[in-house]
Amino acid sequence: MDLNSSPPNSNSNTAIPVVSTFSSPFENPPSAQDGPNGWTRKPISLWPGMYQSPVTNALWDARSKIFERFFLDPPKDAPPQSELLNKTPAQSRTTILYNFSSDNILREQYRDPWNEVRIGKLLEDLDALAGTISVKHCTDDDSTTRPLLLVTASVDKIVLKKPISVDIDLKIVGAVIWVGRSSIEIQLEVTQSSKEGFDNSDSVVLSANFIFVARDSKTGKAAPVNRISPETEREKLLFEEAEARNNLRKRKRGGGDKREFENGEVNRLETLLAEGRIFCDMPALADRDSILLRDTCLENSLICQPQQRNIHGRIFGGFLMHRAFELAFSTAYAFAGLVPCFLEVDHVDFLKPVDVGDFLRFKSCVLYTEVNPDQPLINIEVVAHVTRPELRSSEVSNTFYFTFTVRPEAKAKKNGFRILNVVPATEEEARHIVDRMDSQALLSTKGFGK
Repeated sequence: MDLNSSPPNSNSNTAIPVVSTFSSPFENPPSAQDGPNGWTRKPISLWPGMYQSPVTNALWDARSKIFERFFLDPPKDAPPQSELLNKTPAQSRTTILYNFSSDNILREQYRDPWNEVRIGKLLEDLDALAGTISVKHCTDDDSTTRPLLLVTASVDKIVLKKPISVDIDLKIVGAVIWVGRSSIEIQLEVTQSSKEGFDNSDSVVLSANFIFVARDSKTGKAAPVNRISPETEREKLLFEEAEARNNLRKRKRGGGDKREFENGEVNRLETLLAEGRIFCDMPALADRDSILLRDTCLENSLICQPQQRNIHGRIFGGFLMHRAFELAFSTAYAFAGLVPCFLEVDHVDFLKPVDVGDFLRFKSCVLYTEVNPDQPLINIEVVAHVTRPELRSSEVSNTFYFTFTVRPEAKAKKNGFRILNVVPATEEEARHIVDRMDSQALLSTKGFGK
């Protein structure tokens, strides 16, 4: 697997080609640099993340030295990094290429039933790439200091601008665009062209911003990260926009946008509940164009396996997004009766870590719909619960909000297609719907997550 050529002193932006593979690309005898004890080290084919996707394989291959320090030989009782470095976005910029047009096996690994790229798998890849970029920014290239723990804290709104074909080559470019004291924002852009190159300026099909936070690997406390020095005008603009988003997040955590239900909100709650009460009390008289929220629910569960862990032994955030997306898609499909078309995933916060062996439950529902004849919207909520039966405890790890519509070609074939209105059966459900609708409107107004 040859790396693309690049100008001198720009190795950090070398494109990483993704190839189809069902075996580890690392299973080679130890080299002379490994020393006489090379065979006694943990087999690299058993490194975490090797079972996720071809992208993870490619990332491990391209950055194996960094990850070897993190996973194989972490320094014992080493001091933390003593001096923070100034790094540019270019130093963390990383590109991966999907050669769909020439690699038939890779294409099949990513193909969905409608000859498009599997969005859930792409979300998983985005998280893996963002993690690699955060490591590149935070490393100090000093083997005598202990490495940081870097975890996904949140993901801003991800919007799909147009369907992604599985027959055309795909590229993802990402870099650190903002740094706080212990947090890092990484921007990723997915591009695809209808032509053979990537010179089309209108080829961005999806963009995402990931927030990672750094923890001291020994104490578990927040740890400072290397500073960032934007160089170009675009890098400076991205830094300013990220700074504004960070300030908004702080205000939200401080309750700056919290509101109380006043008379107008009470009326909205009553309107939502009115039809729900008829469903509960007089179901024969209920509006046939509506359905109770609780009747749209789906659920699945799994035990988190070692193959799904990251370099810190915890479950990939991208794996959680992948599984949540698959359930949300199924929920929208069962609800609409037509093949859904993904539009966006709203801001996601990773509240609780998920460990190997945890019993994970995903619960989904159609939270509300927007009945637009041209593009009806289906808003799906997926809540991930970490359940520990031995402790009789269950905690929310993540809450995901996905928006779907239906494929125009599918809608055109079904005469009289209509989207149902979702109504709550309880005041708690009604409040949750109103809160969610208002939160989405507020974020859209302020441009948060764009």
